[in-house]
Amino acid sequence: MAADGHPIMQELHCPMTQSDLPAMLQRLRLSTDNSTEFSETWTQGRSAFGGLSAAFAATAMSRDMPADMPLRALMASFIAPLPPGSVQVASHTQRQGKNVTQRSADVISNGAVALQAMGVFGRGRPALRVAADAEFNPAPRDRGLAFDDRDQVKRLPAFLRYFEGCWTGGGRPFSGKPDRQLQLWARHRADMSEFPAERIIAIADIPPPVILSYFDSPPVPASSLTWSLEFLLPPAQIESEWFYLEFTMEAAAEGYTQQSGRIFTEDGRLCAITRQCMVYFGPPPGEA
Repeated sequence: MAADGHPIMQELHCPMTQSDLPAMLQRLRLSTDNSTEFSETWTQGRSAFGGLSAAFAATAMSRDMPADMPLRALMASFIAPLPPGSVQVASHTQRQGKNVTQRSADVISNGAVALQAMGVFGRGRPALRVAADAEFNPAPRDRGLAFDDRDQVKRLPAFLRYFEGCWTGGGRPFSGKPDRQLQLWARHRADMSEFPAERIIAIADIPPPVILSYFDSPPVPASSLTWSLEFLLPPAQIESEWFYLEFTMEAAAEGYTQQSGRIFTEDGRLCAITRQCMVYFGPPPGEA
């Protein structure tokens, strides 16, 4: 989630167009000036969905990287709102080693940096293997509350039209039922097979600040300040279409909140972990 939280309800269903994520990423990948563009359908408030701007950074950093050196970790700092329109991404190699390369990227709009990112790319090599210790026991999707259930879900962000999914537990924003846990299923509507890392990046940033479940009505503006995402599996090896996400709010105080999350494939493999520092603007419940 990037700057400016969860805005007005908009139509969730739309035909596949040049506004699809793979089309925008392909324009960036093939451009001679490291540019692409996006429309208001990818926004939340006055800014781009954070998973979109981070995906732009990842695509730029991945340019010219060998196939055997996949993205292993992404760190992002959301500096300013990224408005709809033309975007440029400036990417640089910070250090190139035999097995690990670190690259940076600035996502720029109207000459101003909106997001700064670091990407770590690394080759696999023979090493000690310790399996991830993660219980996988999700509620079935057919028992969940669909993203587009307008009778139950308040103030959905515009970008969710590009995803199919459902809430399966607590933590739903503006439910007025405080919960430190959030669970959901999600998948892309578009074919993201050409962009395996970006597919996970966008999915991983769908969950809103869990603190929003403590409020019973919008608006409570909220946005990410920093975000880290680590891949436990090389993205190209992750073939799952659906992903199950479990997020936990670690703490909240003085308008800041921290949450962590785990992303599973449909068959129960833990494929990525994430952590965010977020800001929210709203009085304590009962003091509005």
